[in-house]
Amino acid sequence: MTDKSDIQLAVYMERLDSYIQSQTELNKTLSAGFNRLDEEIEEIKHWRTKIYGAKAALITVGVLLIHSAIVLGSFVGIMTWLENN
Repeated sequence: MTDKSDIQLAVYMERLDSYIQSQTELNKTLSAGFNRLDEEIEEIKHWRTKIYGAKAALITVGVLLIHSAIVLGSFVGIMTWLENN
């Protein structure tokens, strides 16, 4: 009876070792995948920051151009008004 129990215990221990090894490999694979995903997210955040910066610069240039056009238009209007009076 002891031999049968020893054999069953040995089989169980072998299966348990196999299970632990497969779970360890799975954990390594998942960890590597999460690390790669984290790096990709960081890269996306970096590009998003660049795009927001470019957007802010474009808006600033647009406002500057509109302001310049308004000031020049006002200057031309005042010059025209002074020539007529």
